[in-house]
This record gives sequence, C-alpha cells and structure tokens, in this order.
Amino acid sequence: MATTILIDDMPAALQMLESDISRLHPEIKIIGTGQSVVEAAKLLRKHEPDILFLDIMLGDGSGFDVLEIFPNLKSKIIFVTASDEFAIRAFKFAAIDYVLKPYDEEELSKAIEKAKRQIQPNQERIDILKDTLSSPTRKPDKISLHTMDKIIIVSLDEIVRCESDSNNTIFYLEDGQKIFVTKTLKYFSDMLSSHDFIRVHQSHLINLHFIKAFIKSDGGYLLLKNGQTAPVSVRKKTEVMETLSNIIK
Repeated sequence: MATTILIDDMPAALQMLESDISRLHPEIKIIGTGQSVVEAAKLLRKHEPDILFLDIMLGDGSGFDVLEIFPNLKSKIIFVTASDEFAIRAFKFAAIDYVLKPYDEEELSKAIEKAKRQIQPNQERIDILKDTLSSPTRKPDKISLHTMDKIIIVSLDEIVRCESDSNNTIFYLEDGQKIFVTKTLKYFSDMLSSHDFIRVHQSHLINLHFIKAFIKSDGGYLLLKNGQTAPVSVRKKTEVMETLSNIIK
C-alpha cells in the first residue's frame, strides 16, 4: 500500500482531499495531514511518504520552504495550487505536474497516476517554478522540455524556432541541436507569445531575436540569423510586418 501526507493551509480543502483519497483510492494510506510549513516539517521528519500533496501557498511560508528543509526528499510530489493563470504558466515552464483547486475526481486520479510514474523534479526545475511564480510578468530565463525519455532544460535565448510535427513540437536551438517534445505547438505558442516569440504560420513559432529579414517574394518568408527560413502565412503577414517594424523603431 502506498502512503501519502497532505499539506494544505485551507481546512476545508484539506478535509475534502483527505475524504476523496480515502474514498476513491483505498490503495493509498494517509499517514498525516498538516496546514503549515512547521506541521509539514514535523510530519516529514517522522515519515517519508510515497506521495506528498503539497500546497504552494501556506500560512507560514510556501511549499518551496518545505522542500528546502528536506532537499533529499524521495517522495513523489503533487503540487496543489489555486486556479491562477500565472501559476499554471509557471508549472508549464517548469514541466512539473500540478492539481488545480477546485479539482474534480478525474483530475485527482490522473495526478496520482502521474505521480506514481514520474521522475522526481530536480532542483533546477523547482527553481524555474519558484522564479516564474515569484515574478509572473518577467520573462523566464529557462524552460523545461519533455521529450520521450527525459526532461531537458534550455534557456529561452537559445531557442531559434519551434516547428509543429503533428501533435508534437521540434525545438531548434542556436547550437544546431534539435529537441523533439511531446506537446503541441499551440501549447508552446500560448506560453511563449508574450516573451519575444511570434507565431508566423500554423506550423512555425519564431524567436524574434533570431529574425534577420522578412523576404516578400515567394509568398513571404522569414530569413533567420542561422540561415534557416520559415514561411509566413497570408493571415499572419500583416502582424509579422508590424511586429518587425516596431522592433526596428
């Protein structure tokens, strides 16, 4: 039987989570609950659960404070957060799974199944999550990319462009490296469009800093600083030209 500890500073949310796990997942034994960093620390000094449900915002600190106290914790972590667009964006940049409050039963079950299979996030991914949450309007420095067999952390400034490949995305880096990621281009377009990336075509997302010129012939395409090219769709042509003219100004 797997074990779990639940940490949430909202009593009603904590009680509901405890009830739902007991009812829906009898294969998981709840060995402790807490509402603060202090209570979490006391519990984790006595027990190391298989799964730790950890709220991001706690009354006396944050879930990150708990992880700093126990840097070698082996528990699989399911972060819990309120439904906030900046929080969701931060988790996506760090490629760390989460449960949104309020959640439904299906979301809870999916999170538990993912936790059983997932690799524990390393400190660098935790730092990406923490930094992005603390400065939601600032451009993140790095992003975590899920490939078929691992998670790769890259600087946003290294990414030249992203190209759609069915329901997957190929990242092209400045050093010539290509990374195949199991997420759609729309997923990354939604994340990166406010951070100097522009969707120029149904299949292409481009880092503005790598655009060398807009070539008007052959239907219109972008020439990039590394010599690569990217088509510009008719629908996107006006937006692309306006964006480039503003950069030049």
